[in-house]
Amino acid sequence: MSKFDEHPTVKHWRKQEASEAKVIPSTQIDAQWLRHLCLEAGADDVGFVEIDRPEIADQRQDILAAFPPTKTLISFVCRMNRENVRSPARSVANLEFHSTGDEVNHIARQIVAELERHGIRGFNPAMGFPMEMNKFPGKVWSVSHKPVAVAAGLGQMGIHRLVIHPKFGNFILLGTILIDVKVTTYHQSIDYNPCLECKLCVSACPVGAISADGHFNFSACYTHNYREFMGGFTDWVETIVESKDRHEYGQQVNAAESASVWQSLSYGANYKAAYCMAVCPAGEDVIAPFLTRRKEFIQEVVKPLQAKEETIYVVPNSDAEAYVTRRFPHKQVKQVRNSLIPTSIRGFLGGMPSTFQREHSKGLNAIYHFTFIGAESCKATVIIRHQTLEIQDGHLGTANLAITADSKTWLKFLAKEQNLVWAIVRRQIRFQGQLRLLLAFGKCFPQ
Repeated sequence: MSKFDEHPTVKHWRKQEASEAKVIPSTQIDAQWLRHLCLEAGADDVGFVEIDRPEIADQRQDILAAFPPTKTLISFVCRMNRENVRSPARSVANLEFHSTGDEVNHIARQIVAELERHGIRGFNPAMGFPMEMNKFPGKVWSVSHKPVAVAAGLGQMGIHRLVIHPKFGNFILLGTILIDVKVTTYHQSIDYNPCLECKLCVSACPVGAISADGHFNFSACYTHNYREFMGGFTDWVETIVESKDRHEYGQQVNAAESASVWQSLSYGANYKAAYCMAVCPAGEDVIAPFLTRRKEFIQEVVKPLQAKEETIYVVPNSDAEAYVTRRFPHKQVKQVRNSLIPTSIRGFLGGMPSTFQREHSKGLNAIYHFTFIGAESCKATVIIRHQTLEIQDGHLGTANLAITADSKTWLKFLAKEQNLVWAIVRRQIRFQGQLRLLLAFGKCFPQ
């Protein structure tokens, strides 16, 4: 350090340190003071969670990777204007999402800045985007806001997979701040679920992503609602690249779709639906119209979204495609590419629950043994029975079909960059057992 001794900044700091009384950094802060700080900054509610809380154990590694000195997580919510979110004019709903999202990020930054003035280190990841897109299609967010909010007592997850605040309902956006000190008092999860299980979200979802029994089809929701985010944007770019001229492009992407992509690029990516949030009546501040005039509520809020004529984006031969055709024949179905293509074997195995199409698995009862060799070596068992999916490390039970594959070749096969027959001829992919089960497996995970 001696080479820095004569630097003006170093000299100033050492002079200041020598003249000031030694202050021992605080290792714990008062919960009431911190809560007041967050509410004054604009949060509508706030809760605190210790880093070692069991409910967020599966998030701990990612949290510490983002901010290693984390001791406490501050979770807070900001309310949205309900009628905007409910509007069939999705431009209004999206403006509300983006405006409140900006507010969440601003509040988080303001809190961290104030904490820094008190000698407390803080870290505020984005409410939504931007994220770590170099990890796509894997986990691109630094902190999972929903499980932290639940642990902080700010609500419980409804069957639509949104956090429902006991007072504000699901018309909230979430923020999380990581700090390097403990808090005197931590919050616990609330002891009931505000979700009414009224199934209005089930009836309003245009792609059938939410089932009455609580099953959630992630890929159906992702493909349509997030059409202009991430994978859908990539699909649009690939359509441009593959089109010979503007006429061929126009046959695949109409003028309204092109304008919508431009709008998303210019003003923030737009959600195509989020109808599950729009129709949810849960929450003390929200429930009155549903209880006092239920028929009018359904007529005013639910029916317009169900009746809306719009384009619904689906992966070919998916459960969503069959659902839209049957349930909403007045909505136009458009087939698009599956953008949830794994780039690693870990991603393939970990992502299967998100792309599993249980309606297409009817009648299938089979055990699959996967053995991957080469760049990524591992063994796994995939069990599909009674329209459920189970994935285990290693080989368990007796396989109906055993698949041995070079990991890179398998990933290229999934991305349709490798011909399966050619891979079999070159023995880069080998099978043992009932080959008809490979076709049945593919139907459960349409590309």
